[in-house]
Amino acid sequence: MRRGVAVIFAASLPSAVAAKAATTAVPVVFVMGADPVKLGIVASLNQPGANITGVYQFYGALGGKRLERLRELVPSASLIAVLTNPKNPNAEDHLVDIEDAARAMGQRILVVPVSAEADIAPAFARMADERANALLVADDPFFSTRRHHLIAQAKHRALPAIYYAREFVAAGGLISYGSDSTHNYARAGAYVARILKGTPPAALPIEQPTKFELVINLATAKALGLTVPLTLQAAADEVIE
Repeated sequence: MRRGVAVIFAASLPSAVAAKAATTAVPVVFVMGADPVKLGIVASLNQPGANITGVYQFYGALGGKRLERLRELVPSASLIAVLTNPKNPNAEDHLVDIEDAARAMGQRILVVPVSAEADIAPAFARMADERANALLVADDPFFSTRRHHLIAQAKHRALPAIYYAREFVAAGGLISYGSDSTHNYARAGAYVARILKGTPPAALPIEQPTKFELVINLATAKALGLTVPLTLQAAADEVIE
């Protein structure tokens, strides 16, 4: 704000919250996985109002679907750990979605909070102590920046894990299900361009993804001793050999 920027691009929910608190005048374009209406970032999806608009990636709302996909891959899992960052404003809502899905399918889950680098190794040690058979990583920008660390820990513990973005699987993770983040950021970039050309943020409805992708890393599955069902492979948008 002090530098007089023309637009603020907020690449996650926490940064969108900070930008909203900082200004009601400078246009803000966000990309976030949580519901921006539910969290009070915008007035509505069709009419965001004020100075903020952007792309809702729909990551959190897919927690139940990820649990289903993980169960397809590891049907014998009696206890599935859920890695979550309690410092993220969307954590509680997204956890409720996963808990509801787990209850509906009769799946036991273990919620493991992580909000700092130093928490990661102890979190995975706890999963091992509690005999968790698989892991669901809830969406969070902190986890995105630590994806190599999380993947290494899951590999070390021989823990099948599902993530929310393709980037994890490309880096060696097992499976992911979520919207196409590359497309989402491109759409947000297009909004920045329109605002710089004079379109007010209030005139740009919140964009929502139309493409969701299931990505599976067969090499990682083999290393874990898992056989990926052919039905799951057929449903995948990308299979990494």
